Amino acid sequence: MNFFKEIRESLTAIGLPESDMWHLPESTMKFSDGSDYRIEIPTINSLKAAEEVLEESIKQGITINRLTETAGIFNHTHVEIESLVKLCKDYGCELVMSPGPRASNDTGASFQTDQGSTIAYRLRGQEQLVRAIADVQRAIDLGVDHFVIYDEGMLYALGELRKSGYIPSNVHFKVSAHCGHGNPASFKLLQDLGANSINPVRDLQLPMLSSIRSVTSIPIDCHTDNPKSSGGFVRFYDAPEFVRLLSPVYLKCGNSSLKFHGHETSQSEARSMVRKASIVTEIIEREYPQASQSLSGSNVQKRPAVIC
Repeated sequence: MNFFKEIRESLTAIGLPESDMWHLPESTMKFSDGSDYRIEIPTINSLKAAEEVLEESIKQGITINRLTETAGIFNHTHVEIESLVKLCKDYGCELVMSPGPRASNDTGASFQTDQGSTIAYRLRGQEQLVRAIADVQRAIDLGVDHFVIYDEGMLYALGELRKSGYIPSNVHFKVSAHCGHGNPASFKLLQDLGANSINPVRDLQLPMLSSIRSVTSIPIDCHTDNPKSSGGFVRFYDAPEFVRLLSPVYLKCGNSSLKFHGHETSQSEARSMVRKASIVTEIIEREYPQASQSLSGSNVQKRPAVIC
């Protein structure tokens, strides 16, 4: 029986799926280099940790396509940022940095309460929006062109500033899982606001993720594992289905090596994160050998193309 038939028909009429995709259709989209997936190591918040990740990836014989910094651009000196940019450029991977200050660094009290913590890292007041954009501008001047965004309003502002030419057209915006988005309507909205990739909440079932792909043409960033502060669950064996259903997809690997998000990852934790990424790629290569990974992250366009 088809419950809520009128609502489902109305949603279909505005370009949304009528339900989660329980039949799990294979994605027909790929990155513009023809690949299906890329490996991302998140929460790399120091130059030493970044160096350790890339060195360990060479030892493990795997390719890291993206490193994501989450402590905040404002916490790094210009020398550190320039060194990170050069390190990633030399290796051939994307560097994504996070603007701030954010709610967790603000003088407001709401974030410190149980109820207020649900605002995640969203910005408080217009001045914080101005300062966060200044943080992005500072990083652009130092060679950064990928940013993780924690506030939908900031995404709108940055998207409009990119359209106007104030921000270079090659700058990319990745929406964080901390924004808490997990349905097709949200993803469609974020894409319209200017997102170049989006990270859903971490516990979505495969049919839910598949329904998001049905309305989204940009890469999806999907966690294969999480620290205890985000549930601590490990989804290594979902990785082949993530690739099959969600291509083009960034697989975010290694966070279960950490206790919580946002801290300064140690060198030993960085090595552990790469080993977990190696396990993920091994599972994909064994179970879904026809899938292909990008050989690098920085020398191809990020907008996906349909491969016929």
